[in-house]
Amino acid sequence: MILCIDIGNTDIAIGGYANDKLQFVTRISTDATKTTQEYESIIVQMLTLKGVKKEDVEGAIISSVVPPLSSVMASVMRELYAVEAIHVSLKIDTGINVVCDDPSSVGADLICACVAARYKHGCPSLIIDMGTATKMMVVNEQGTFIGVSIMAGVMMSMRALSSGTAQLPQFSLDAPERAIGTSTVECMKSGAVFGNAAMIDGMIDRFCEEFGRELPTFATGGYSHAIIPHCKHQIILDPDMVLDGLYIIYNRNK
Repeated sequence: MILCIDIGNTDIAIGGYANDKLQFVTRISTDATKTTQEYESIIVQMLTLKGVKKEDVEGAIISSVVPPLSSVMASVMRELYAVEAIHVSLKIDTGINVVCDDPSSVGADLICACVAARYKHGCPSLIIDMGTATKMMVVNEQGTFIGVSIMAGVMMSMRALSSGTAQLPQFSLDAPERAIGTSTVECMKSGAVFGNAAMIDGMIDRFCEEFGRELPTFATGGYSHAIIPHCKHQIILDPDMVLDGLYIIYNRNK
């Protein structure tokens, strides 16, 4: 089994691949203050529940946007499973080129999503990753990453709205019956769900106009399932793009 680990700002996703198929996904909260030993205890318990034995793990690969946890997770893989994890960066064979002002600034998770788009869905393509932040990036006909737009994520915006106003409550992320709300919670849900959907639709229009043609569009990330169904553009949901990209990169570098 190959463990593909995506360390994000909100959570850490671990996908287990065997026989070229994703067998499971498990998630834990990101906490940069936890020690290697604490993460070892958490991960071994979670993977044991998935039926994974220590001898089953043959390799691991890590993408991370939380630098302090990159070495911690590598140590966990080394101590628990005696494997040296591959770290995603432009120093290894990712399978795509990155063309922008500062290629080294492109997040590992964005690279993985674009790799999955190229090798699973083809090029060109527009990829939307809705996590802590909402990212929209384009891979051109040659499979080259050519740029990205980054916006505040859905939950980040919701928390800011609730915490920054004395009378506005916290609320769940489900769509109201209509956009014109008549209660405080309904109004806030309308803004969160329909507002983000409209933003994505508008950004797709701008991306396609700048690119010069319509782009096949794919969405991934933890909040995509709540927002994408309310978009007017045709967008294919692919919840495991980052993990699939990690697995593709692993096989190119193992």
